[in-house]
Amino acid sequence: MSKADKHKSDKKNDKNTSNSKQKDVLKGPRMTLGPVSSDAYPYDERLKRKLYKAEKRALQIELLKVQHWLRDSGERLAIVFEGRDAAGKGGTIKRFMEYLNPRFARIVALDKPNETEKGQWYFQRYVTRFPTSGEIVLFDRSWYNRAGVETVMDFATQEEVERFLVQVPQQERLWVEDGLHLVKLYFSVSREEQSNRFAKRAADPLTHWKLSPMDAVAQEKWDEYTNAAEAMFARTHSRHAPWTLIRSDDKRRARIGALRHVLSQLDYPGKDSKLIGTPDPLIVVDAERLILQDDDKKNG
Repeated sequence: MSKADKHKSDKKNDKNTSNSKQKDVLKGPRMTLGPVSSDAYPYDERLKRKLYKAEKRALQIELLKVQHWLRDSGERLAIVFEGRDAAGKGGTIKRFMEYLNPRFARIVALDKPNETEKGQWYFQRYVTRFPTSGEIVLFDRSWYNRAGVETVMDFATQEEVERFLVQVPQQERLWVEDGLHLVKLYFSVSREEQSNRFAKRAADPLTHWKLSPMDAVAQEKWDEYTNAAEAMFARTHSRHAPWTLIRSDDKRRARIGALRHVLSQLDYPGKDSKLIGTPDPLIVVDAERLILQDDDKKNG
């Protein structure tokens, strides 16, 4: 066997070993989430800019009402933004924060854990950044790194991932029972659109910083990320802390959908329910609906 052939064989074996590890970790309840893996998007055209701007402004005014309510009542709100790389999480967070009072709203976007954090309770570095009384915190990725990139890239052991999937519903229930308002959003994007966004980032010096080593393998490990996401939803979607998927090939529709959904989940003074309306079900997808659909397929 030549050196080149041996290298190819070793690389193939490494990949098979990695896939085998992931399959072991992802045993248990599963579901198939079309919006996570499908390239089919429900709209042929992007939301018109004029309509987008008008809807965004109206919803941002409602979000300011939420902030005033939090300040007056002492309630706490945490919003988790998860999803595929280049799915539009950062842009959506920017629109959430655009007109909020920054003294009472902040973004948490953590780098990889340092040596001290690696030796701590896994949730510790996130919990210490939770909102205090009257505050909004937007998590640009969160403790769910363990169920996503850490699972796919073998940054965590099988035991660590399994322990996380068992513990996180219990932790979130305790947080919610303690008074935290917790909203979990997962932004999905088609494989083709993700590739296009990576190319645009690479070509633009103003956005090149957004590219990371993980982006380089996001396309290569597309199916692995899909499998990890499906297992994560099935294991961590709960009544206390449900998951909601945002289909984000059209960033404008995704932002409007995310704003509508978050506002619809909160009860605050002066809420204009008619203005907020119902989130577009083709864009904003309740994970519970997907679980039931998958059960019907299995039983049918």
